[in-house]
Amino acid sequence: MIRKFSAALILLSLFAFAAPGEGKNKVEPYLRAKDLPDAMIFLPSPPEPGSMEFVLDEARHKWGKSLRDTPRGVRAIRETTTDPDTMALMFSEAFGRELSREATPNTMRLIDRSIKTFRAAAALPKQRYMRKRPYVYYEEGTLISEHETYLRYTGSYPSGHTVRGWGMALLLSTLNPERRNELLLAGYEWGQSRVIAGYHWQSDVDAARLLVSATYAVMLSCPEFVKDLELARQELFGTASEARNDNITDLSCKISTTPAFN
Repeated sequence: MIRKFSAALILLSLFAFAAPGEGKNKVEPYLRAKDLPDAMIFLPSPPEPGSMEFVLDEARHKWGKSLRDTPRGVRAIRETTTDPDTMALMFSEAFGRELSREATPNTMRLIDRSIKTFRAAAALPKQRYMRKRPYVYYEEGTLISEHETYLRYTGSYPSGHTVRGWGMALLLSTLNPERRNELLLAGYEWGQSRVIAGYHWQSDVDAARLLVSATYAVMLSCPEFVKDLELARQELFGTASEARNDNITDLSCKISTTPAFN
């Protein structure tokens, strides 16, 4: 059943990777800024050049470059998209069924708002550290040249693409625990694609996973998120009438408009 997504996936990814935008979906995060975990307290600062941690970053950068002319490099190009619709389609194989606005609208709404929340949590360290991306540091090219100018003056730490990919993996694993291993692997590789593409250091990717995991733990105490999680679960594994019941009591969490970047 999942094989039918392959042709559409290839076509979508070819168009989606060229544009760094988020798509047309305007949603609010589940939590306001003050309710998000403070990354400046628990997230380590990025490694300084000359440190042992930076030596590891350099080694992983060389590892990533060695894979660019391989099938893994092709996957890294595909996984540069930040469009939620394309990402959902790409995670559908690991999930075990189609995820789309047509087939699973409640699930897509949950994905949209969750990713917005993860991005908001990453905004402060991203702006505070403004770490140079590997291709800027070395003054070299990347696997996706179309994004080099756009992202040159944006921060590298933590990785915004990994925030999205790892967040998607955690969210979908909660909805479908039977596929958690496949989903977590897909989310892990999503982050590694940024190292291979040359847009992030390994420590950027690792920090993003830590930040998203902490944020997700806080989101699980948000009544509105839990409500939407249950609606998505019903949509995926229950009846359509249950999933689309609009008369559920509103338990909204207050929201944030904190900006976020890639």
